[in-house]
Amino acid sequence: MKLQDIQSSGSKATRDGFGAGLLEAGRQNPNVVGLTADLLESLQMQHFRKEFPERFFQCGIAEANMMGIAAGLASGGKIPFTGTFANFSTGRVYDQIRQSIAYSHKNVKICASHAGLTLGEDGATHQILEDVGMMRMLPGMVVINPCDYNQTKAATLAIAEYYGPVYLRFGRPAWPVFMPENQKFEIGKAVLLAEGTDVTIFATGHLVWTSIEAAKALAAEGISCEVINIHTIKPLDETAVLDSVSKTRAVVVAEEHQRNGGLGDAIANVLVHQLPVPVEYVGVKDSFGESGKPLELLDKYGLAQKDVIWAVKDVLERKPSR
Repeated sequence: MKLQDIQSSGSKATRDGFGAGLLEAGRQNPNVVGLTADLLESLQMQHFRKEFPERFFQCGIAEANMMGIAAGLASGGKIPFTGTFANFSTGRVYDQIRQSIAYSHKNVKICASHAGLTLGEDGATHQILEDVGMMRMLPGMVVINPCDYNQTKAATLAIAEYYGPVYLRFGRPAWPVFMPENQKFEIGKAVLLAEGTDVTIFATGHLVWTSIEAAKALAAEGISCEVINIHTIKPLDETAVLDSVSKTRAVVVAEEHQRNGGLGDAIANVLVHQLPVPVEYVGVKDSFGESGKPLELLDKYGLAQKDVIWAVKDVLERKPSR
């Protein structure tokens, strides 16, 4: 695909994609059940509850208990989808996830909204930027971070069919919709959005669109960027990473997460063992966020289009000559 062919058809929140996907998954499989910790509408789970009230459990502000209930439901053959903010889906309940879900490989889908800086005005206490690192360290845990409404809906349907624990991360604000509506979601399979020769931009979540826009601006300057959507951070599509980097020999990784422990570290770990090349991260630099408008926060913390452009130019200066 060419960069100029990637266009937004409007804006919808990725959490809306989760709500639509959960409803459809419930219609397809009677074993799908929903749980939330007093955040029904924030997770867009009200549609599922309205159609399947007997398969929905309001757990109240008791996230640890919700994870235990989900593990028990999974033991009984159900496919539980837990829903709360990303901060409460991981940091508050890490012990329960590790002990009751990951260790015993329970078929629980941990669905986390309002992740990252784009949560906005709720501020640093809710803007978790460490969740991907926490979850990808758990043995057997699949970690997925889709980029728009369509891909989040497709990811929700895909994880309902996958057996095992999954962490599904999505966000609060309306965001450009640009992925094909009916594209099949393949867990662990990266999506090549645009081919290029000078540098590879690996991006995930909201920063996929930011990276596309940056690549378009760089193309106008004669810089050819290959843009790859890494929606599944674990298991990482190592073949896609190595195939692209063997051609471009320079890498930028863009994510709405701490630089430590996220997608950048996952890709760097592959490259340092198999194909050492210059790598530049676009991510939060070891700090907490603050209250503010989503786009203003992305700009302040170095996750805007201009930051991806700067990272590309910086890594190209370090790119070895053949």
